[in-house]
Amino acid sequence: MSTTDLSVPTAGADTETAHLPQVHEPRNPGMELDLDIVERQRVNTSAVERRCATLPGRRSVKKDHQAAWLLKAITMIDLTTLAGDDTAGRVRRLCAKAAHPVRADLLDAMGMPAITTGAVCVYHDMVETAVEALDGTGIPVAAVSTGFPAGLSPYHLRVKEIEESVKAGAKEIDIVISRRHVLTGNWQALYNEMREFRATCGEAHVKAILATGELGSLRNVAKASQVCMMAGADFIKTSTGKESVNATLPVSLVMIRAVRDYYARTGYRIGYKPAGGISKAKDALVYLSLIKEELGDHWLSPHLFRFGASSLLGDIERQLEHHVTGQYSASWRHSIG
Repeated sequence: MSTTDLSVPTAGADTETAHLPQVHEPRNPGMELDLDIVERQRVNTSAVERRCATLPGRRSVKKDHQAAWLLKAITMIDLTTLAGDDTAGRVRRLCAKAAHPVRADLLDAMGMPAITTGAVCVYHDMVETAVEALDGTGIPVAAVSTGFPAGLSPYHLRVKEIEESVKAGAKEIDIVISRRHVLTGNWQALYNEMREFRATCGEAHVKAILATGELGSLRNVAKASQVCMMAGADFIKTSTGKESVNATLPVSLVMIRAVRDYYARTGYRIGYKPAGGISKAKDALVYLSLIKEELGDHWLSPHLFRFGASSLLGDIERQLEHHVTGQYSASWRHSIG
């Protein structure tokens, strides 16, 4: 069986820049909507599913190499709390965890410098709290916006919400698209919407949430990915985490290949963010192997890849403690927030 070489222990390579936006990448300016490209999108669903079914067996990372890749995964997490009972205290605790995601004694035992997560993701109401809590850490705040998660609030209020989150200090904005535009094939409307959201974000980077579990088909996922990138998205993201089906490997493969196609056509690298349902360290390794195989090492950076997650960090830290001590600790010892 062929395997994916994830053996190079480069987990700390990007730790000094893990909290930065895509400063080393020319920002995607977008392009005119090309309906010929959109309509040419095809997805062989059975082939995609076969490809994804092989991924867990293609991982070949053990011991020190596995620990290195799990440390790298931490630097790519958007540590997230999007609950109705969020409080300022919970968000501050989450921010403290983002700044110190792994216990210092474990890092010392592995010879690693301090690392941080890629960002902290919250609702607009908690942006100012998070910005204050993260002051001096360099970790950006990402705000979910535009009527998250359904995206059905009045359009002018969705635009205004972006403005207010940017004003409050959010450096990244995770917007949700109008699913109806995809389901009805109204690509011009989706393009116009995304284009205005991008313009309203200004210098803040925009992640376009496709809510793939509600788009009906993988072909629609491919088309929506292309339209959002044409309209200037910095990242495309699978899900809000609130749908019945969130990030999956088949959806990820389709979106990643859309990213690859856009790069080949325009020269601009777009980031990718799977979100929802990724809670185990072993799952993170599978996603990293998919990125490495399909897009290459350049995308293995927080500038171009993020996990939208909350409990994932706790499981990774638990695996790292096992790596250092040889013992598994109780999961409650690695709670988040």
